Amino acid sequence: MSAVLRKGKQRRAPTAGGPAVPPGPGPPPVVPMRNPELSRTRLLELHSFMRLNRMLEDKLSALYRQGKIVGGLYSSLGQESISVGSASALEADDLLAPMIRNIGSLLVRGVPALTLLLQFLGRHDAPTGGKDGTLHFDDLERSIIGPISVLGTLIPVMTGAALAARMRGGKRVALTYIGDGGTSTGDFHEGLNLAAVLDLPLILVVENNGYAYSTPTSGQFAIRSLADRGPAYGVASESVDGTDVLAVHAATRRAVERGRRGGGPTLLECRAFRRRGHAEHDDMRYVPKDLIAAWEERDPIDRFEAFLVEEGHATPGHLLAVREALAAGLEEAAQKALLSPFPPPEETLRDVYWEPE
Repeated sequence: MSAVLRKGKQRRAPTAGGPAVPPGPGPPPVVPMRNPELSRTRLLELHSFMRLNRMLEDKLSALYRQGKIVGGLYSSLGQESISVGSASALEADDLLAPMIRNIGSLLVRGVPALTLLLQFLGRHDAPTGGKDGTLHFDDLERSIIGPISVLGTLIPVMTGAALAARMRGGKRVALTYIGDGGTSTGDFHEGLNLAAVLDLPLILVVENNGYAYSTPTSGQFAIRSLADRGPAYGVASESVDGTDVLAVHAATRRAVERGRRGGGPTLLECRAFRRRGHAEHDDMRYVPKDLIAAWEERDPIDRFEAFLVEEGHATPGHLLAVREALAAGLEEAAQKALLSPFPPPEETLRDVYWEPE
């Protein structure tokens, strides 16, 4: 009965005429950004990664429309602060498993833009040798575990990775991501529960962007915050504004410290919004225009750049120079990737099926 009563209290009575923006997927209240004691150099690094994240995805989108990229292409427009803020809070040997909208995490880990361009363009020198056109690759030297297409599956995988790290006597934490829709999968519940039972240092970042493809969160669950699912498994949880890179970084850092000292897993909900469709083929016609406009006003890069200028860490001229430098480097990488060869036909099935020695 108490659970039912709590559920009832969370629902809001409709106002006259109804709000222009639905209360569920709309932006959370604005809270001023606060620096969690990061140096100026570190702050500017975060900005550079976020800006490169967006510019690289814009370049990939242009290549997709030119027919140079085939298959699915997934944007993180409006969510860059989640990938960059969370990955930057890890140590270099902590285990990281990105998902399809986490290019920013890979950039933080040192994966070059050229490598990502080669991968999406399906070229021979890409990590998967041209057999895959998305982020399905790992880099164990950078402690990166590759994503899996089946959403939610990485959660028990990273639970196992955290267990393996502990059995080896290390203090590594394991971090992976899931979207709001993916929290309804069996792997989410089984993986998170196992991590809780074994008290493992797993950090599960839930990117709550309001829609599971075209299904709004209000059509999928009744809770106000996905962080509410953590206590059900005895897991520490927190919900932060996913458009605030510093808030994401600070919350992830708290989760990292908790995991290292034996405090078990953390469920971290980051609320943001994907301002492009589920993939490039999706025109988002199911999303109210008022909702998109509300989130455009909370653009994570605009917010962070305003903070950097207001706090005296950068000038508008400096930020423009960073953007121009990144654009030049990105264009050079794109041209190099476009000139790179495709894999030869005889390699089509190599490393796809088992081959005897």
